[in-house]
Amino acid sequence: MYIETTGAPPDSGRPAIALIHGWAMHGGLFAPLVERLAARFTVHLIDLPGHGHARDDGTPLDPRALAADLVARIPDAYWLGWSLGGQVALRAGLDHPRRVRGLILIASSPRFVVGEDWPHGVSPDLFRNFGQALDRDFRGTLEGFLALEALGSPSAQEELRSLKQQAFARGEPAARTLQEGLVLLDEFDVREELPRLQVPSLWISGRRDRLVPSGAMPAAAALAPGGRSEVIAHAGHAPFLGATDQVAQLIESFVDDTGVAATARSAQA
Repeated sequence: MYIETTGAPPDSGRPAIALIHGWAMHGGLFAPLVERLAARFTVHLIDLPGHGHARDDGTPLDPRALAADLVARIPDAYWLGWSLGGQVALRAGLDHPRRVRGLILIASSPRFVVGEDWPHGVSPDLFRNFGQALDRDFRGTLEGFLALEALGSPSAQEELRSLKQQAFARGEPAARTLQEGLVLLDEFDVREELPRLQVPSLWISGRRDRLVPSGAMPAAAALAPGGRSEVIAHAGHAPFLGATDQVAQLIESFVDDTGVAATARSAQA
């Protein structure tokens, strides 16, 4: 993996936040959000194996193992995961609660595909079809996925341009890792684990999201003790691009509230 640290210096006393990107992307996509958070946080931008500056890293895309590695390298931070990146963030919070201050999940669901008891997902065929299409037309399939991510946003064309520019700014992601990621999106399901989550969580969704139905986030927050949900009315799958200020404000408010709560608990101990 590759970790870039920016924003407030690590010894500044400011809280730290680790940002984990989604499928086929890299940490550079968070640039608009980082600009808003840099004065307030020490920001760690992570490129997962096979993506961005870690394109040649052959480490398997295993959320549990990646979370264990990352919390050892970035302890005592808030963890923000977008889409696929939320799987790693959730594993960090579930498996290492003493090293994670809180979780912020953006358009990231505890289960991405629809099921009999989970209507808040996409068709099970979606990610499998993308996996088959990658073998036929690698670049075209990636661009089709990016278009789906931008769909629904009132600034869809602008977001799609940004997604395309950023997606290949650090070279194309590794084909092997993309296939692993699609399997994760198809099979991931931690709903039964959420009731034992010990860290505060904020679930942010775009009401116009075409990949993760907005109902998934409130449903997930209801499963997580103390979880809270925020739905941004005019946003799609990447609300930190089209509604950057609103997402940043939600993050800052969440950190303020959880910091006050943590201080109160320490005083009572």
